[in-house]
Amino acid sequence: MTAATQGLKGIPPSLRLIAGLALAFANFMVILDLTIANVSIPHIAASLGVSLEQGAWVITSYAIAEAICVPLTGWIALRFGSVRTFLFSMVGFGVFSMLCGLSVSIEMLVLCRIGQGIFGAFLMPMSQTLLLRVFPPEQQNLAMGMWAMTLLLGPALGPIIGGWLTDNWSWHWIFLINVPIAVIATIGSAFLLRPIETDRQIIPIDYVGLILLVIWVGCLQIILDIGRNHDWFSDPLIVALAITSAIAFLIFVIWELTEDNPMVDLRVLRHRGLSVSLVVLSISFGGYFAGFVIVPQWQQAWLGFTATQAGYSSSFTAIAALLTAPIVVFLMPRFDPRLLISAGIVWLAVIGLTRTLWTTDSDFWTLSSPQFVMGLGMTFLMLPIMTLTLNTVEKHEVASAAGLQSFMRTIATAFATSISLTYWGDTQRATRNDIVAVLEPSAADSAISGLGFSPEAALQLLSNMVEQEATTLSLIHVFWTTSVMLFIAAALIWLAPRPKREGGVSIGH
Repeated sequence: MTAATQGLKGIPPSLRLIAGLALAFANFMVILDLTIANVSIPHIAASLGVSLEQGAWVITSYAIAEAICVPLTGWIALRFGSVRTFLFSMVGFGVFSMLCGLSVSIEMLVLCRIGQGIFGAFLMPMSQTLLLRVFPPEQQNLAMGMWAMTLLLGPALGPIIGGWLTDNWSWHWIFLINVPIAVIATIGSAFLLRPIETDRQIIPIDYVGLILLVIWVGCLQIILDIGRNHDWFSDPLIVALAITSAIAFLIFVIWELTEDNPMVDLRVLRHRGLSVSLVVLSISFGGYFAGFVIVPQWQQAWLGFTATQAGYSSSFTAIAALLTAPIVVFLMPRFDPRLLISAGIVWLAVIGLTRTLWTTDSDFWTLSSPQFVMGLGMTFLMLPIMTLTLNTVEKHEVASAAGLQSFMRTIATAFATSISLTYWGDTQRATRNDIVAVLEPSAADSAISGLGFSPEAALQLLSNMVEQEATTLSLIHVFWTTSVMLFIAAALIWLAPRPKREGGVSIGH
């Protein structure tokens, strides 16, 4: 009898939903923290007396710590047990959240954000793994639906909640709000999840693998964070970090594939379904997240949206995803998951193309409607691909696969953020130069001056009009590029083998 089977018998059916909600809320809390601080950076920087660039390390420090620790999930779970790892991570995340809220200096805040990232990294894949153990096979599509909703709701609600708390209370509360959630989830999980604990295995620590992981992931994350401000590879520092990261990554792969007890079990990538799904997930999530990062900035900088309004506009995606989740859960056992995934990605790509019709005159609903329609297809991607990913590995490899899945999402998010902002900025400058080249400044200046503006005011107005148009056109370029990426991902998913058990996940049972 497996641990998972024992767990199902030990958890009454009436309590499985409560246990599932506790796990889902834990993941929601972690995902929320990825974006909740974004809109609060100006307030944090002003409060602690630092620059905006220094304040940005509040986000960077969390991302670096999370990216480094996510791949360790499989080893940690085997060494200490799945439930123990989850509970310890929840306590640690709650403690560091409280310390973040009590921080009185940027140094203290960054250090505590690193602590948050370390423990948050384990919470994401462990909540996913434990959800599969809580519910029986026939209900595991529901389990993945609950988990996926947190993945969609977190980024959407983060800016809204963060902006509201900062405006009406203070930035400290964007971290302190995690404390009661962590306490409730920890207490509930400690009682409910005990029957599904896994056996501990005495595994030696792979110190070499850990050091190599820290080096290559840390260097990569720093490159992505500071590359835009350092003109990328024209800066010797970026070149040095890139070379160091590449060498460390190569040695890391060789070491982990030959080590008897690897820190990160890369051997799970032998499953073609897992490796293909991870590639497709990375491309699709990166393509989606690129727009998620850029659109709110464009709305606030050039369309006069407040941070809260931009957050509301983004949240329509999550609202729509909630509406279609039950439909996807119903369809998953009845259709090849590759078909659902491909259809969902194509849907995102097509809606991305409709956003190329946006103009500087677009109002709130013109911009929000595509966000809503896009959300209708998100669940067709997220739910089936997560179940397909974990359904291709052996029972003892689930934690490692879930850890790699979370790691790829984290890396995809980092790449999407950095590359999309760079591409947007470069395209904006090129487009502005093209507009200026065909513009007749004297005629335009005379026309504006004829409206009663002074020459100086006319020149400034003209400059703003050019900048606004260039920014919008460059945004459209980003939409075209991401749509092409999504179409490619929709085709790549068919390289994965047809799953043995369609629509569901039999892992651990």
